[in-house]
Amino acid sequence: MLANSKRSLKTFLTSLCAGALLSTAAVQSQAAETFRLSTLGPGSSPYMVMTHFANTVNTALPEYSIIVNATGVAPKHALDAAKGRGEFFLMSPAIHNYMKTGGGMFSKIKSAPELSENLRVVFMFPMGLYQAATYAEDNIHSLQDIKGKRVFAGPPGGSARRTVETIIRAATGYEPGKDYTSVKLGHDSASQAFQDRNIDVYFNPTVAPSPVLSQITLTNKIRFLGLDEETIESSSELKKLISVPGFSIKQLQPDVYGENQVNTAPVNTVGINVGIATNKDLSEEVIYNMTKAYWTARAEDKNAPAWLGDMSLETVFADMNMPMHPGAARYFREIGLEVPAVK
Repeated sequence: MLANSKRSLKTFLTSLCAGALLSTAAVQSQAAETFRLSTLGPGSSPYMVMTHFANTVNTALPEYSIIVNATGVAPKHALDAAKGRGEFFLMSPAIHNYMKTGGGMFSKIKSAPELSENLRVVFMFPMGLYQAATYAEDNIHSLQDIKGKRVFAGPPGGSARRTVETIIRAATGYEPGKDYTSVKLGHDSASQAFQDRNIDVYFNPTVAPSPVLSQITLTNKIRFLGLDEETIESSSELKKLISVPGFSIKQLQPDVYGENQVNTAPVNTVGINVGIATNKDLSEEVIYNMTKAYWTARAEDKNAPAWLGDMSLETVFADMNMPMHPGAARYFREIGLEVPAVK
């Protein structure tokens, strides 16, 4: 009787363990494969586009889970992905150019050129325009007027700050810390500081209209600062900047933000194209599935937000100076596009 009870208990425990193992295996088989996507902070156009990409893929392909990381700066995101410490990141042609040559923010990282060989682009998209906003009541009418003012040029260590400082230098000769106060904050904190009037001039490379700036212009009159024609024609520093892949002279139209935008003429500024990129070792099948899912959904979405308006299949190769991932290239060729060869 006792022996039978022991055998019954042993059989029960064996069955229980087997069932637990089967349940664990079932859960693991159903668990989504996780990927990390690193981008700029909330309110920036890369954040909006890349989060849209992540959400679209997560919805269409439940076997994948893309988690958005909106902290840190783009150069570090590129290095992390090159080292296999993250799957997706914001690809800036300018940053990639510096990484390939070991210049700029990568000048002290000897392995940067070698690491750059590990990266592949998924697709490019318009990041928008470098928009320099001020409150109209502050009477800052041009970049010359920012002397002695508090200016947010971009997060410390980021490529946006370097670009904005170049734009200011080309137009005025001003240097940060000497001629104006360079506010050291992240994108999200800076937008709040501007709304709290703790920043006089707020630069943001983003789509137009930007949701952040649109919110501010609901209750405030805003002026946007830009480049005059003489600077565009004669500044060697500005010409050098826009010769870098990704940059060009663009115009912010005077009616983009409605009646509280006080500009009456187009504002000349710098536009930029960027992209979503990954590590070359990420599975071709994974990237193909994600690229196809995203662009199929884009084609079918009749209620896409306004800030996606400039993003289309016509921009997926714009200013691309990084080789395309085989999975993405496979999809774009499949739909009849010719993928540029980039070394």
